[in-house]
Amino acid sequence: MQPTLSVIICTHNPRRDYLDKVLTALKDQTLYKERWELLLIDNASDRLLSREIDLNWHPQARHIREERLGLTPARLRGIQEAKADLLIFVDDDNVLDGDYLKNALEISSSHLMLGAWGGQTLPEFEHNPPAWTEQYWSYIGIRKFDQSHWSKTPLWEATPIGAGVCIRKQVAKAYADLIRNDSRRLMLGRSGNLLLSCEDLDMVYTAHDLDLYTGLFANLKLQHLMPSKRLEEQYLLKIYEGNAYSATILSFLRGQIKLPLDLRTQLKLIFPWLRRPTYFFQNRRQKKFGEAEAKGRVNALKEILELSA
Repeated sequence: MQPTLSVIICTHNPRRDYLDKVLTALKDQTLYKERWELLLIDNASDRLLSREIDLNWHPQARHIREERLGLTPARLRGIQEAKADLLIFVDDDNVLDGDYLKNALEISSSHLMLGAWGGQTLPEFEHNPPAWTEQYWSYIGIRKFDQSHWSKTPLWEATPIGAGVCIRKQVAKAYADLIRNDSRRLMLGRSGNLLLSCEDLDMVYTAHDLDLYTGLFANLKLQHLMPSKRLEEQYLLKIYEGNAYSATILSFLRGQIKLPLDLRTQLKLIFPWLRRPTYFFQNRRQKKFGEAEAKGRVNALKEILELSA
C-alpha cells in the first residue's frame, strides 16, 4: 500500500534513551501503521544504527545511511527516499503526542492551501532550568500557543520550526532544487557541533515561493526532550550566535539584504545598541547575548561580502 505520509527521523550519534522515547511514541500513534512509512536517516553516526535499532515493529520502516554530515544533507536524503506526498520531519528528541500523525493528515486534507505547517513543541526538561533561561527557550525549539494561525506571507505566528514540521512533497522537492542550484544554502544548517539553525526556515519559506501558506496548529503537540546542557549559558550563547549568523545569511539569500550594503545597514548589523536602544540598560548577561548576536551577524556579513566579491 502506498503510504499517505512519510515520517523522517534524521539523527547523528543519537542519545539512545531519547531516541527510544521517540520511537515508542511513534509505535503508539493512533494512525494505522499501514498508512505511513518510517525512515530513519543515520547521518554518519560513529556506529551503524541499523545494527542497533530494531524497526521490525513497523511494516514500512527503513534504515538509510547518509554519509554527508549535516542536518540538511540528511533531510535531502529523506526527501529523496520518501514515498508519500506528505512528509513529517521528527527530530531524535521529539516525542509526538499519540494523535500527531492523525491530526497532521487531517490538516493536510482540510487546508489544501498549506505547504508547510507545525505545532506546539513543549519542553520536557532533564532538570528544572534556571528562571532566566525562559526568554531564550524559543531559540532551542520550544513553542507554546493557544490559537492556530496560517499565513500566505512570512509571519512568525504562522511559521513552523523543524521539530515535527509537516511539509508537502512538492515543497520539499522545490527546496531540494534550491539547494542543488545554490550550494550557499548549505551554510544555514547544523553540521556536527556547529549550532546554526535557519535551514528549517529556508525549507518552510519555500512554501511561500510556491504561493502556498504556512501555519501553526494548537492540536499538533510534541514533547521536546531537553538535556541540561542546552540550558547552560555557554550553549545558549552559541545558539544565539549561530541563529544570528544563519538568519543574516538567509535574509541575504532570500533577497532581503541587498548589495552593496549602505553604511547604516552595516552598522545596524554590527552594533547591538543600534538594533536595540535599550542595550545600555541591560544587565551583564543580556549584554553578553547581544554581543553574541552581533558576532554572528558580523561573521555572516563577512561571508556575504566574500561570496559576492
